[in-house]
Amino acid sequence: MRSAPALRALRQQDPQAPITWVIHPDLLPLFEGFSEVDEFVPYDNKWAGFFSTARRLRGYDLAVILHGNEPQASPLAYLSGARHIFKLPNDSQWNFLLSNRVPVLRWADMGHGIDQRLAVVGLAGAKGPFDRRMAVPRHAQGERLVAERLHALGWDGTPLIALQPGASTHSRRWPADRFVGLADALLQVAPEVRFVVTGSPRERNLCTGVANEINSLPHSGDQPLAWASAGELPLIALPSLLGKASVLVTGDTGPMHLAVAVGTPVVALFAVSDPARSGPAYDLDRHIVVRKWRTCDPCLSKRCPHARPMCMENISVNEVAAAVARILQKDRGR
Repeated sequence: MRSAPALRALRQQDPQAPITWVIHPDLLPLFEGFSEVDEFVPYDNKWAGFFSTARRLRGYDLAVILHGNEPQASPLAYLSGARHIFKLPNDSQWNFLLSNRVPVLRWADMGHGIDQRLAVVGLAGAKGPFDRRMAVPRHAQGERLVAERLHALGWDGTPLIALQPGASTHSRRWPADRFVGLADALLQVAPEVRFVVTGSPRERNLCTGVANEINSLPHSGDQPLAWASAGELPLIALPSLLGKASVLVTGDTGPMHLAVAVGTPVVALFAVSDPARSGPAYDLDRHIVVRKWRTCDPCLSKRCPHARPMCMENISVNEVAAAVARILQKDRGR
C-alpha cells in the first residue's frame, strides 16, 4: 500500500513508459488490476528464485527499489541491466551498485515509509507535489464474498469492529488475551457490536482462538459475537471487509495501512516500531495511535526473547477501549 503513491508518481512522470512491479507472490492477488502497473513479477525475496527472476528482468532503463530486502534487492536490480538504479536508504554493502551512492542516508534519516518511497522516485525524476494517499483495487469477487459471509452470520447492517492480533514479528503483537479483554469491555458499552478477527492463513489458529474466546463471553441473542476471517476469505476480500468495519484495532501491520487506504479508522498499537515512520500517514484526525516506549535496550525486535513482549503488554485494555470508543462516538456524530 505504501508504494502506491510512488508508483502513481512514476506513471504521472511518464504515462507511456511500461512499469513492472516486482512483488511478493502473497500480495500479488491484492494488487492485480492496479492501473499504474503494466506487469507484475512475483518474487519472494529468497535465493531459490533469485536467478530465475533476474532472467525475467532484462532490458529495463530504470530500477527504483521502493522497499526491498538485501542482499537480494540491489543485485537483482543490477542484473536487470538498468542504467539507473535508485534506493533509499542507501547505506548497505550494495551501495556501489546504486546511482545514488552519496549522500549516504540511513533509516534514521528517512521519514514516513510513504515519503521514503516518494524520495526514491524523486531521485528518478518524478516531480511533486505528490499525492500521498494510498490505493488498492476493490475486486467484485471480494465484495461478493464479504457480503455473503456477513449475511450468513446475520450481520447485515451490524456495526463491526475489526481486530488484527497477528503481525510480521512477535514483538509487534498485542497479546491475544488483550483483544478478548477489549471485546469484553466494548460489549459492556456497545452490546450491538460484533467482531471480525482478521489475519493471514498462517495466523488462522491465532485468530480462531481469539474469536472463540470472544464467543465464550456472556451475551444474549443467536448471533455469534466474533468471526475469524483468517483462512476463510481470500486476500482480495480484505479491502471490502475492512471497509465494512467502523474501526480496526491493530499493531504495526499491513492491514493497518490497508484500512487507512480504504478509509476505515484505526487504533494503532506501537512500541517496537516508530509510528512516525510506519503508522497512519494521513487523515490523522480519524486515527488514534497508542504508543509505549521500548522496554529493552537494545531492542532485539525480530528476535524478541519474551513470550509476551513487555513493551506491547504495557498497552492496557482500558486505554485501547477508550480510543475505540472515541472513534465510534465521532463516527456517530458524522
